[in-house]
Amino acid sequence: MESSNLTLVTEFILLGLSRQSEIQMYLFVLFLMIYLMILLGNLLIVLLIVVNTFLHTPMYFFLTNLSIIEVCYTSCVFPQMLVHFFAERKSISYFCCVIQVYSFLSFGIAECYILSVMAYDRYIAIRDPLRYSVTMNRGVCVRLVTGSWMGGLVISLVFTVVTFQLSFCQDNVINHFLCEMPALFRLSCTDTSRAEFITQILCIFTLLCPVIFITFSYTHIINIVLQIRSAQGRRKAFSTCSSHLLVVILFFASVMSLYMRPKSMSSPEKDKIISVFYVVFTPTLNPLIYSLRNKEVKIALRKLLGKTRDI
Repeated sequence: MESSNLTLVTEFILLGLSRQSEIQMYLFVLFLMIYLMILLGNLLIVLLIVVNTFLHTPMYFFLTNLSIIEVCYTSCVFPQMLVHFFAERKSISYFCCVIQVYSFLSFGIAECYILSVMAYDRYIAIRDPLRYSVTMNRGVCVRLVTGSWMGGLVISLVFTVVTFQLSFCQDNVINHFLCEMPALFRLSCTDTSRAEFITQILCIFTLLCPVIFITFSYTHIINIVLQIRSAQGRRKAFSTCSSHLLVVILFFASVMSLYMRPKSMSSPEKDKIISVFYVVFTPTLNPLIYSLRNKEVKIALRKLLGKTRDI
């Protein structure tokens, strides 16, 4: 700390999405409905995969983990945000802010790696379908998923330590709806250049490397698919990848635009809009994308609805 007269903060004040009191009720209803959609949509996908044995394949094993991550990821933010819509003082303690940053980043980074694993899975399935079940056996799948979760837990710890080694003095008002690293860097009363440099290096491993790997996988997938003579075969091959590719584009485009853009292009209001996109809209759309664009999931859903009617 540069001066002994500076007082370190013990809590932060989150300004939230809007400071207009007259629309807080409408925002509460809107985001409560969105949160329930995220929970129900992702948990329904998990249920469908668990109860239908024909979905017990590597692709759906990875999709189960992605859905669980989405539930945990959004649950780091939504409950607090919903409470703050009615709170006169939108405060969060320093300790809770640390926990939110760590847990939010853990699940976010794990999602980056799971999406990369899913791209690899699709590449193996299309490149060598006859040996797919041997190559992507249960042991390999478990190790890939475990590595994704552990990567999230470990790397997010480094992010969190780097962030909270900074000093936060008298100014404790965050123009955001959650404790997020760019907003905290902006609030710090000490030099953040070292922390920002370390963050950019870590972002290479958590964002840029997965994007490069996914791009590499899909480049090979497209080359393989274009060599298929049958138009129906090409459509079938592309259909198995289209849902995942759409999710990848939505998620990585928004996250990278926040964490890897130049500092000169950032602003609190822009950051909030980008955060809303990948915290709110992407997890909401994912279950819809995988259910509406996936024939096997739709079959499993019809079976489940049929059993429910019989009961």
